[in-house]
Amino acid sequence: MTGRVVLVTGGGTGIGAAVTRLLAAGGDQVVICGRREAPLRAVADETGAHVVVADVSEAAGVARVVDDTVATFGRLDGLVVNHGIIHVGRVDEVTPEQWDDTIRVNLTSPFLLVRAALPHLLAARGSVVAVSSVAALRASDGMAAYSASKAGLLLLTQSLAVDHGRDGLRANAICPGWTATEMGDMEMAELGKERGISTDDAYRLATAVVPQRRAAHPDEIAATVGWLLSDAASYVNGVVLPVDGGSCVVDPGTLALDPRVSVDLSSPRHQES
Repeated sequence: MTGRVVLVTGGGTGIGAAVTRLLAAGGDQVVICGRREAPLRAVADETGAHVVVADVSEAAGVARVVDDTVATFGRLDGLVVNHGIIHVGRVDEVTPEQWDDTIRVNLTSPFLLVRAALPHLLAARGSVVAVSSVAALRASDGMAAYSASKAGLLLLTQSLAVDHGRDGLRANAICPGWTATEMGDMEMAELGKERGISTDDAYRLATAVVPQRRAAHPDEIAATVGWLLSDAASYVNGVVLPVDGGSCVVDPGTLALDPRVSVDLSSPRHQES
């Protein structure tokens, strides 16, 4: 066996699949997990990754994934926490059940996962990379539960860095912006349907005020994850790194001065009460 042993949750699609391809191409042994076997098998056929079908939002699924990884490879050097769900809605629209579901999958599950993996990661002086979101850094309409859960993931990651940095563990988080994944495509298709435009035009609309004026490719997000896992980032710990084309640095108060931007003041959401 060569390379590290890295566990990637949500490894069957999108960013997780891109991370798996990158790590496997570099000689790492990659374990991918998720609830849907078919996409996991497709990525495994391409990369040689080891598949564990499990629901890591449940304690039993977490134990199965970590135990299988260590039983198969004898160690665990890296963990990429990449799974998550979205329930769209404002604070008064999200049901308590949707709130609990979001927190369980996006925050409690990562806690259970890192807790189970921690003895092995400490033995390897390994690394954790959590895939959060720009939604953890900036509030947006109708994203109350998702944003709160992803913001919690950032502080969980930084707590790992503080608690166990002295033991040789590094823990960092990235916050991707719009990324052209299967989930992104579905959201853009829905936006396009609402606006009467194509999915490609919906991506252009969604990134119109992003300085780079485009969505990310999953490989670009994966490259950042790969760097944070690597020895090249050996003194990078507790970092929250936006990978968003610059969207987080845009000042919304100056957008009205940009001739490329227009706001529909006739919308009910912009009416004064």
